[in-house]
Amino acid sequence: MSVAAVIDAPAGRQRRVLPGFGLTMGVTLTYVGIIVLLPVIALFLKGAEIGPVRFWDIVIAPRTLAALRLTVTAAALATAFNALYGLLMAWVLVRYRFPGRRLLDAMMDIPFALPTAVAGLALTALFSQNGWYGQLLAPAGVSVVYTIWGVAIAMSFTSIPFVVRTVQPILEDLDPGLEEAARTLGASPFQIFAKVIVPAILPAFLIGTTIGFARSLGEFGAVIFIAGNLPMKTEIASLLAVIRLEEYDYNGAAAIALTLVAIALVLLVLSNWLQSRLTRRRVPA
Repeated sequence: MSVAAVIDAPAGRQRRVLPGFGLTMGVTLTYVGIIVLLPVIALFLKGAEIGPVRFWDIVIAPRTLAALRLTVTAAALATAFNALYGLLMAWVLVRYRFPGRRLLDAMMDIPFALPTAVAGLALTALFSQNGWYGQLLAPAGVSVVYTIWGVAIAMSFTSIPFVVRTVQPILEDLDPGLEEAARTLGASPFQIFAKVIVPAILPAFLIGTTIGFARSLGEFGAVIFIAGNLPMKTEIASLLAVIRLEEYDYNGAAAIALTLVAIALVLLVLSNWLQSRLTRRRVPA
């Protein structure tokens, strides 16, 4: 059957290019249900068993609040850095051609491939007092290891690819004719960036930074080595949940984990809502 015949055929008789939709959809939904939904549902059910009063007491405990405050603050610092650096890196990779560009592009995926514990050990060695970076910062009285700055750096390392990889394809697909038209109309480079490029990449940029923030909230392996894990000072929430598990305090671990999941879900839902709003505004009626 020719392509034209397939196109002209009634909707109910069209041949699918990729057959087996029912099977593939079933396998996909089964995977999502077993690997993603069931653990999340189990966590919510475990949290529901605690009761609202006990749950709230666990969350507002001084040690829990300190861990949550450190985790959220460090994740915000990492996200702010990734938002700027990730956008600049995506811009460089798309708009410029230079020796080693492909290697630099491939290096952006190293945090995905490298075990987070290895990353944490490497960062700790680099920023220690006698490390390559630490010995340069020590004379200025700047300490990174066992501080919130070390936690933020570790979180930034593991979440930077999310911003780069979400913005990069949008920049690649951006029609250069739009910039040329704006330039012809007398727009300055800053106006072109603000009025043409930013609106095009903003939805992807928002989702990339939000996913990076959510990823930072749950980071564990890269942080525990450089943080020092001092209670009330440099102890992250995910580590405190593990400590509660080791103490057989399953309710406490569930409450802390559920709090992190709730924060991440709220941010993701808000980001998707903003993304859909911005996308609808760009589509002509």
